[in-house]
Amino acid sequence: MRFTWALVAMTVGCASVQPARALVKPDELKSLGQTEQIAPWEDGLRTDGSSGTYEWWYFDSHLADGSTLVIVFYTKPITENDGPLKPAVQVDLTRPDGTKTHAVMHFDESQFSSSTQHCDVRIGPNRFEGDLRTYHLTLELPELSADLTLSGEVPAWRPAAGRIVFGAHDEKYFAWLPAVPQGKVEGSLTIGGQKVAVEGSGYHDHNWGNASVVELMHDWYWGRARLNHYSVIASFITAESKYGNTPFPIFMLAKGDRVVAEDPSKVRLTASDFYEDEVTGKPVATVLTYDYVDGRTHYRVTFERRTDLVRAMLADSLTGVRRALAKLVGFDGAYLRFKGKVRLEVFEGDEVVESAEHDEAVWELMYLGHARPFADSVSGRVGVR
Repeated sequence: MRFTWALVAMTVGCASVQPARALVKPDELKSLGQTEQIAPWEDGLRTDGSSGTYEWWYFDSHLADGSTLVIVFYTKPITENDGPLKPAVQVDLTRPDGTKTHAVMHFDESQFSSSTQHCDVRIGPNRFEGDLRTYHLTLELPELSADLTLSGEVPAWRPAAGRIVFGAHDEKYFAWLPAVPQGKVEGSLTIGGQKVAVEGSGYHDHNWGNASVVELMHDWYWGRARLNHYSVIASFITAESKYGNTPFPIFMLAKGDRVVAEDPSKVRLTASDFYEDEVTGKPVATVLTYDYVDGRTHYRVTFERRTDLVRAMLADSLTGVRRALAKLVGFDGAYLRFKGKVRLEVFEGDEVVESAEHDEAVWELMYLGHARPFADSVSGRVGVR
């Protein structure tokens, strides 16, 4: 079981540190069949379903009534990538009053299909289809049905080649494509037989890889937001100790439909006001501040946690022998999703020339490794202050 061995390796440690790096060179894009211009096939099926691979297509929306909606189409659960296809659809809806609808529905392998030419994923009666500009998502679960259209307002984007590679021969990888960094959502939701029209802002990205994220990564923060005519994606990934805890800052800021900041070497992350989450035992930063400095121009994006949307131990999603083995080797990976305020400040020199904030930002912490002391959690790492 590849997943089990990944847990064992994480638990007992590794004698030598192996390299990890992001692919950024033009010849590296070419080797993947890519150019700087993103093509629709990049959002199509990118893996063959073999042992070790995984893939998911993610959608989230901030609805006009204050609700948050997250829908994910999986080829396999994130913690069970060693076996054959095990397609699933997950939905999380959080209402303004805190009422939550959570559902995960698994399907037989025969009920999964996907195009390799563009995004067209079908899992049972559920479908996610689009072309980097316009997406249509239909969902039919007992708890919730949806019929939604996502229209992109910011062009598809990826950080360079959109791939981080691990190992002496780049043999393992994690890939990511924000196909719709910011868009408009329209459609309907049906809950308990009641159909309601919805609208709001939305986002879609696509992840895939050939090795367990548990083996490759210790943790990551990820968030996105819309602030007036600005759209931001901000993330910070830290590799597992086997790969030197290598940090990978990721940042994109668009003004209208034009990207104005995307160079990871210009990003610094400050994490502050740490606390230990009572459910997961993980150190969590209440405030995340991304500073992007480009000459005299300085963009600052600050996420400030107000409430928790999800606090989950990943082992709890396993069943049978897998769950028992995960507990045995001490796997305590966790996933947390937060809601709070986000603020953007634009500096020219020391002067703030523009600012905006929004009270409905959503971001996440995927914490796969063992908890570290607060002093070692993001702040103090290379490339971070």
